[in-house]
Amino acid sequence: MTAALITAEDLKTMMGSEPVVVIDTRSPDAYAAGHIPGAVNVHDIFTYLATSTPEGMAELKSKFADAFGAAGLSGKETAVIYEQSMNSGFGQSCRGYFLLSMLGYPKIKVLHGGFDAWTAKGLPVTTEVPSPAAATFPVVPEAADIIIDAKTMLAALGKSDIALLDVRDVDEWIGESSSPYGKDFCPRKGRIPGAVWLEWYRMMKPTAEGPRFKSSEEILAECATVGITPDTPVYLYCFKGARASNTFVALKNAGVKDVRMYFGSWNEWSRDPSLPIEEGHPAAPKAMQGKAA
Repeated sequence: MTAALITAEDLKTMMGSEPVVVIDTRSPDAYAAGHIPGAVNVHDIFTYLATSTPEGMAELKSKFADAFGAAGLSGKETAVIYEQSMNSGFGQSCRGYFLLSMLGYPKIKVLHGGFDAWTAKGLPVTTEVPSPAAATFPVVPEAADIIIDAKTMLAALGKSDIALLDVRDVDEWIGESSSPYGKDFCPRKGRIPGAVWLEWYRMMKPTAEGPRFKSSEEILAECATVGITPDTPVYLYCFKGARASNTFVALKNAGVKDVRMYFGSWNEWSRDPSLPIEEGHPAAPKAMQGKAA
């Protein structure tokens, strides 16, 4: 799987040979302590909570078009996004990849292994803060079809040809906690009815150099455990679209053709009492019940 990912060595080479804007999604403190030379800190990529109302979607697009333009992205540069490591930032670098994809940016990479991969290779680190030349960010409106709203998610309930994929941590999936920010951060605990579950960590595996994405074959094998094939339309969600972005990158690279994300995710869904939820431990799949009988 290579399309969305770039190694630390290849990034170093690219930075010396073509226009690149490197974006650090970590906290301002982590960025200040040392970052890849020339990297621009855009922590809002991780922290921004979106809603899927028309107003919320418009605000999301304008906010990040402005932020990416201020970072120097004009369409000519390759955007390379990183976090600390692939499993320590809840998928925040991949959330940047998703946001750029939603806005239609043509050239996007995620630094595979994150900042840890860069430092492990002994590549240079700096505390100098760059002053990027602001650019006009080119938004491609039709690219936004990879993001879906609560109405689209609601309409997909009960449709056997669409996989609603929940990638949250186990305590959220079984309704013990409402979020990674605390058990009662959201008013309701549970999951979207009919969703299947693949914890986002399962897209990755440990290596001697830290967590890395599994191979395409391994990711498709994980998908097969919940009935997802490369031809299955997949609607992803998590809590706020970060962990689901990690899965988005994994599935797209593995060859799943139609992957979209409900970016408002559980943070939005749980706050609307008119939207249905399932609570408690999920029932065993029907096929499993049949075998038990």
